[in-house]
Amino acid sequence: MARQIFSEARTRVPVVTVLASMVGLWLCYFLLTTVRAGIVGLEPQEEMLWRRGVVTLVGIGMTVLLWAILRLFDDRALWVKILAAVLVAIPISVPIAQTNQWIFADIQRQVERSFGEERGINIRRDEAGNLLVDIPPERFRDLTGLGVSSDQVTPGAPTSVMIAPAPTRLDQWLQVVDIALGRYFLLLAWASLYFAMLAGAQARAAERREERFRSAAKAAELRSLRYQVNPHFLFNTLNSLSALVMTGKTERAETMIQSISSFYRHSLADDPTGDVALADEFELQRQYLAIESVRFPDRLEAVFDLPQDLAEARVPGMILQPLVENSVKYAVAPHKVPVTIRVAAREDYGRLAITVEDNGPGASHACDSGFGIGLANVRDRLQARFGNEAAVTSGPVDGGYLTEIRIPLVNHG
Repeated sequence: MARQIFSEARTRVPVVTVLASMVGLWLCYFLLTTVRAGIVGLEPQEEMLWRRGVVTLVGIGMTVLLWAILRLFDDRALWVKILAAVLVAIPISVPIAQTNQWIFADIQRQVERSFGEERGINIRRDEAGNLLVDIPPERFRDLTGLGVSSDQVTPGAPTSVMIAPAPTRLDQWLQVVDIALGRYFLLLAWASLYFAMLAGAQARAAERREERFRSAAKAAELRSLRYQVNPHFLFNTLNSLSALVMTGKTERAETMIQSISSFYRHSLADDPTGDVALADEFELQRQYLAIESVRFPDRLEAVFDLPQDLAEARVPGMILQPLVENSVKYAVAPHKVPVTIRVAAREDYGRLAITVEDNGPGASHACDSGFGIGLANVRDRLQARFGNEAAVTSGPVDGGYLTEIRIPLVNHG
């Protein structure tokens, strides 16, 4: 468990989620620019749509590149990630802007030509890239608005006037920078979204790690409490075995050794932190009382009452051992009268109720002593396993002592 916790891979946002966020952002860009073009009345819309789609695809591709770089900083401090996004997005926005400028160059010429046709003039570019307007003589009066003087006009011939010089290399780059700024902020918007998704994924991963730590701590607590049972029981049985050997009761000592072997073979085979079937738990207590009956052959009687429909109910392993052992210790061992120990189970309003009861005269002594660590061990194990859903009650009853466990009824592993 510890190896699994500490060797966990770094937290990542799922690839599908990342790609979906990119497509969503650039699809939003595509729709907004299309709506804007329709409102402004830019023509031709059909020609612009597919070109805008190409720019969108290039934008998605360049955002993938941005993500590939930013994910290298997933485990760094937030300010480092922000700085990386601010710097890396600058060069990545330039190819998007260049693609936009290149693919819409023809549209610009079409718009210039259409503008001239609407006004009865011809707008064109010469080989050098200068923007020219050819105006027939009868439209010369329109040139005054363009700042053209009469000495620039040849009477009776069409007039070509340069209304804009060819853009220089600097002008072209300034145009690219202007477009790139818009795409730059789009990339920063996506980076902010990615950092938010990453923070969410890291928070969920931290919750999962915390839950695994809690589970590991609870398992360690259960294992520790479970291991307290076996040494305590072993100490008592070895004392009893020693007494049988010293008094020459070798046959009963041999029977006890075989019973102890069977008991430990059964109990040690189970996971210390796992649950077992209630039928197996009852069988384990039968074996334990068989061991004790060797010590007290004439005054110990055991009765087990397990309904068939509860045989597969799940309970913590050896949870009844301290309770049965306390009945032997306080009700059977100190007295010479016959004592019956009864272990029973029943379903009570959807919960499992298990009782360990004896009719021995040692009830007051058991009550005063508080059953030592036995009852506390049971309470601690049930608290660690079920929390507030478990309850343990104990106290004297008419002619004996009774302890009851109430836990959730679970019929599967």
